[in-house]
Amino acid sequence: MNGPRGIPFVVSAPSGTGKTTVCRAVVERDGQVEFSISHTTRPRRQGEEDGVHYYFVSAEAFAETVAAGGFVEHAEYAGNQYGTSWASIDGPLAAGRDLLLEVEVQGARQLRSRRDDARLVFLLPPSWEALESRLRGRGTDSEDAIGKRLETAHVELAAVHQFDYAIVNEDAAEATDALLAIIHAERSGSTGEVRERFDRARVVEGLKGILPIPGRS
Repeated sequence: MNGPRGIPFVVSAPSGTGKTTVCRAVVERDGQVEFSISHTTRPRRQGEEDGVHYYFVSAEAFAETVAAGGFVEHAEYAGNQYGTSWASIDGPLAAGRDLLLEVEVQGARQLRSRRDDARLVFLLPPSWEALESRLRGRGTDSEDAIGKRLETAHVELAAVHQFDYAIVNEDAAEATDALLAIIHAERSGSTGEVRERFDRARVVEGLKGILPIPGRS
C-alpha cells in the first residue's frame, strides 16, 4: 500500500491514573488516530460495550488466542488477562492511520521488544493521594481490590524510566493536549520540543517527594 505507515502510540499508567479518559479524548479530537481495542477476561462494568471498550472474552478463549500466537502483547493485571491482537493493529497501521494502544506496563514492554516503531508514553498521577482517591471514587472495586491495585502501582511507577515520554495527568484536558502534542510532533518528525518538555527524567524530578518513584536502575 502506498503512503507512510501509521505510528503505534503505546500509553500505560497505573490503574486510576485516567489513561482511558485521555486516550478516548485524543481519538475524538484527531481523526487520524484510531483506538486499538484490547481483549480482556475482566467482567464488563456498567456502561461498557463489547467491541467498543474491550472485547470481553472467557479465560478459555483468551488462552486459545495466546496459544495460537494471536496477541502482539498480553499480560495479567489484578487477576484478569488483557491482550492486543496482531489483527487489531496491522490493518490500521498499513492504511496509514496512527494507532493508540492503552496497555498495561507488562504489555508495553512486550510491544517495545516486538515493534521498534512504537512510541511509549507513561501517564502519571499528580500525587499518590490523588491516585488513591480516583480509585475509590470509581466505585467499581472492593477495598481489597483497591489495595491490590495500589500495590501494583508502586511497582509500575518504576517503569516510567523505560518510556519515551511522561505526562502528569492532573487535569484530563491538559493531559489530552499533551498527548496530542506528542502525536503531532512524532507524525511530523519534529520531536525536539516535546522530547524536552515531556522528558521522563525531567517529569519524574518534578514529582520527587510527591510520588514514590524509584531512581533509574
